[in-house]
Amino acid sequence: MKKIVFSMIVAFGLSSCNTMIGFARDMRQAGEGLEKSAQGKQTGGGDVGAPTY
Repeated sequence: MKKIVFSMIVAFGLSSCNTMIGFARDMRQAGEGLEKSAQGKQTGGGDVGAPTY
């Protein structure tokens, strides 16, 4: 019984790790897009090289 419960906890833990990694990647991509959009509006549009701080 303990092995079954332990296996279920490990399986759930590993699946949630993959979910969190995917979520973090999506959030990073959204942040990068937002940053590029904001930088484009600051400089009047176009492709921006280095970030402006």
